[in-house]
Amino acid sequence: MSTAAAPAVIPFDKREGYIWMNGELLPWVDAKVHVLTHGLHYGSSVFEGERAYKGKVYKSREHTERLFKSAEIMDFEIPYTVDEIEAAKMAVLEKNGGGDQYIRPVAFRGSEMMAVSAQHNKIHVAIATWNWPSMFDPAAKMKGIRLDIAEYRRPDPACAPVHAKAAGLYMICTISKHRAEKRGYADAMMLDWQGRVAECTGANIFFTKDGAIHTPKADCFLDGITRRSVIDLAKRRGMDVIERRILPDELPSFNECFITGSAAEVTPVAEIGPYRFTPGNISRVLMEDYVAEVGAN
Repeated sequence: MSTAAAPAVIPFDKREGYIWMNGELLPWVDAKVHVLTHGLHYGSSVFEGERAYKGKVYKSREHTERLFKSAEIMDFEIPYTVDEIEAAKMAVLEKNGGGDQYIRPVAFRGSEMMAVSAQHNKIHVAIATWNWPSMFDPAAKMKGIRLDIAEYRRPDPACAPVHAKAAGLYMICTISKHRAEKRGYADAMMLDWQGRVAECTGANIFFTKDGAIHTPKADCFLDGITRRSVIDLAKRRGMDVIERRILPDELPSFNECFITGSAAEVTPVAEIGPYRFTPGNISRVLMEDYVAEVGAN
């Protein structure tokens, strides 16, 4: 019995299409930076992850404003206005065919200075879009995904710019997700520096108990835009949403669990390490409400 070969994965530097970079729409393969770019060596880079549905970016302006806020936290200024970045996103999205796409704006320090200090480096801005389906198989979503528990923890706000969507903060996320995948999990749940439940490697996390929704207080990690959207959707349904500090010891007391993010959207969870959950009505309703919300965007 023959087995069909897996489809070849096209590297991201070899794809077709266009990328907006520093005010120009460039052929995809021509959007390049130098190997001595400061952002590569010192993590002086901020970015966003967004989705377009039917050619319209969900919560586009909120994402752009957060990009600017992240840059401010990282002590550099994006050399465009919010309106200019909004227009650039639409231009590259349309140039790449519109429809349902993922959008990745990124801003980073260039190569004029190669040291920790880089006050005079040019700030580069690029925006790429590409077709990207749901992170998890929609047909299997209500079965729930499996999460590992990460060894690395989200840092103390006194030790890192935790409210910026900064590239350097994702180093421990990549390590944690790789470890989880090697062990057969889809992702990993991270604790904060005090051992409390925080988030996943690229998504926020929610739990249910006695009909109410509980989610960690976003005081040492990003208050995700999708997180806020789902909280709003739940409140529209009359559900109680409690933002608080959650300890791992509480996990056995919860009924349902789901994660949220621009990439993950709303995805139920069946397992976190030794803890089990049963994806149920609250997860299903919010998953369906979110699909309707972005479709009506």
